[in-house]
Amino acid sequence: MKKVILLLFFASFAAWHHQQSGTVERLRAVSIVNKNTVWASGNKGTFTRTTDGGKSWTSGIVVGAEELDFRDVEAFDQKRAYLLSIGQGEMSRIYATEDGGKNWKLLYKNRDPKAFFDGFAFWDSNNAVAFGDPVDGKLLVIKTTDGGKNWQKVENIPDSLPEESAFAASGTSIVTEGKSNAWIATGGSAARVFRSTDRGSSWVVSSTPIISGNESSGIFSLAFRDALHGVAVGGDYKEPDKQKQLVAITNDGGVSWKLANKQPGGYRSSVSYVSSYRQKTSLVAVGPNGSDYSTDDGLTWHKLSEEGFHSVDFQNFFGWAVGDAGRIYHQKID
Repeated sequence: MKKVILLLFFASFAAWHHQQSGTVERLRAVSIVNKNTVWASGNKGTFTRTTDGGKSWTSGIVVGAEELDFRDVEAFDQKRAYLLSIGQGEMSRIYATEDGGKNWKLLYKNRDPKAFFDGFAFWDSNNAVAFGDPVDGKLLVIKTTDGGKNWQKVENIPDSLPEESAFAASGTSIVTEGKSNAWIATGGSAARVFRSTDRGSSWVVSSTPIISGNESSGIFSLAFRDALHGVAVGGDYKEPDKQKQLVAITNDGGVSWKLANKQPGGYRSSVSYVSSYRQKTSLVAVGPNGSDYSTDDGLTWHKLSEEGFHSVDFQNFFGWAVGDAGRIYHQKID
């Protein structure tokens, strides 16, 4: 009986289904509202949205942001979404729409020429935290309590290590959970996880066994299914086929981490739990050389496909992955 169940579960993961995104630009982030409404974002000021489960997508370019690279998107419904762009100095910005992308408002423009933002995450429509690479020896972290109208710099952050940085590969190097928990992943000289339990007001940091040691390696993505259980994925994006020290898991909220028993098929830039309600231990991870799935809370990984993606998001068994040339693929797990 166990073998039959495993085969049926594997079959449900057997294929990604291609959808027409409405753009040919590289897509780097995706955010699911529900099985019908999904937003994605990418380079050259691009965003795209579906409200019918991907049967049709409507893409656009944010006016005034035509040269920006939107590496993170956070959506709340058909009308409301936020975009974060990366880049040195004033290229790092946060925009918001309340009319389905017809109009966008610039909420935040970074004024520090040394800063480079990597991602943001929300607890709810009012409370959010964003972060960037270290400036003057500390991660740059800002938070809002009014939906992004005002942002405050957080000071209570542990020192970064020399040559430690972060990655904006998929918009998932920072995640939130519950009403107050947050985690930030780093790489470079060390693969560490910063964690907060007070909505980003203060932080502590832990080391992980994920590969690090150069500017192209470390943790690229985090996912937490509750306050205690989480997964970190990464690798070395310059050596994407290397299958060593790519996934680590935690059972204590990120205080300690251990390597997965069986690693995925290469560098992975994004990971997502399949559902928050049942089969909680199932995950999907994606990277440029393929995707993998786990059915045991990230301990062992199995090949899903050779299709390459930059970012993935699942909610209640509906999932989307995005990649180069406007590629969007869909999964429905039965």
